[in-house]
Amino acid sequence: MQQAAAPKISFVSLGCPKALVDSERIITRLRAEGYELARKHDGADIVIVNTCGFLDSAKQESLGAIGEAMAANGKVIVTGCMGAEPEQIEAAYPGVLSITGPQQYESVLDAVHRALPPVHNPHLDLMPPQGIKLTPRHYAYLKISEGCNNRCSFCIIPKLRGDLVSRPANEVLREAENLVKAGVKELLVVSQDTSAYGVDVKYATSIWKDREVRAKFFDLAKELGELGAWVRLQYVYPYPHVDEVIGLMNTNKNVLPYLDIPFQHAAPEVLKAMKRPAAQDKTLARIKKWREECPDLTLRSTFIVGFPGETESDFQYLLDWLEEAQIDRVGAFKYESVAGAPSNALGNAVPEEIKQQRWNALMARQQVISAKRLKRKVGTRQQVIIDEVGPTVSKGRSKSDAPDIDGAVYVSSRRPLRVGEIVTAKIERADAYDLHGTVAGF
Repeated sequence: MQQAAAPKISFVSLGCPKALVDSERIITRLRAEGYELARKHDGADIVIVNTCGFLDSAKQESLGAIGEAMAANGKVIVTGCMGAEPEQIEAAYPGVLSITGPQQYESVLDAVHRALPPVHNPHLDLMPPQGIKLTPRHYAYLKISEGCNNRCSFCIIPKLRGDLVSRPANEVLREAENLVKAGVKELLVVSQDTSAYGVDVKYATSIWKDREVRAKFFDLAKELGELGAWVRLQYVYPYPHVDEVIGLMNTNKNVLPYLDIPFQHAAPEVLKAMKRPAAQDKTLARIKKWREECPDLTLRSTFIVGFPGETESDFQYLLDWLEEAQIDRVGAFKYESVAGAPSNALGNAVPEEIKQQRWNALMARQQVISAKRLKRKVGTRQQVIIDEVGPTVSKGRSKSDAPDIDGAVYVSSRRPLRVGEIVTAKIERADAYDLHGTVAGF
């Protein structure tokens, strides 16, 4: 008897790493039920689009992706952040099969089942314990919680994804262990507010390896560091207890000396208007203390210029703060209004041309800071994880570089390197954002 052909699904994943994890979970469930992934929309039985709805520009990108899927295929299921407020999607594309919000995995699967019932093949439907990953094999995003309790005035994420819901520590650690066993060399810990992990469950304990582990930022980082892979902490708000993790970076070589902290601004009045959490007034002193305790610490941050009411003196305050803080890696965004965000009602909008001027000035200032900090690494030896191999020069990242958002390390080698290999490189040259060197020991 001939086996029925497996139904094929094309998948589009937009937005941040947290949305990518959602996509991985949906795809893992679908593959476990016998669905296959198609490379093109027109070769698929159905298309799933995981949307982003954080900014209006992201919503336009999502609508564009839905439009392409409708034109090429016609059978489209929409999920993700934009799906939490479906009116715009329904108005533009009334023919979509289903619209659901973020993290609604069961609803997505139900919609797929209705439109395209699964064909189970017990010989093909065995899933690896780590599930399906959309990142390269050697690194993976590890999402430890959903939602956010903060109410920043420019952000609608809590409206889209709800309040903080932390995963049990043993569940996170089990997933991480499976990933490491499958060959993952770097775990990128993500959530909307990573350092708030566990506050919603009062840091409840769960059993892991015959011992109790608290659902707390420090405890989780410590346990993850024991699994043998690099652990990179991202989206960390600077609450006081973050100080504890700095010491951990000195004692556990796998907990990378890297913190991604979205400061967003420095001027007190702007931060007040943004309704940013955590005390900001002592940030510079804390950064200084962190670097004294952990000299190799790399700090990454993002900033918004042109926030409603931002004055020239506020912006100058930010530039001066950057000069003193010496943040290693910086991303900057021009303020963009988002439908439903409280900041829309603030008034005192900054003209677009002023936003652009300030963005240019901030990036120019940061380029000088970045070049100066990278130059200090010339002559040092750095561990580098290889992302892309070339005939003589390969591209990788040091412990100071997260994939897709930070710089790179270009290394030459007399032997072939492998993707995912961690090598020691002697740094010979630096430019504004990248390092260049040679694999040591040959």
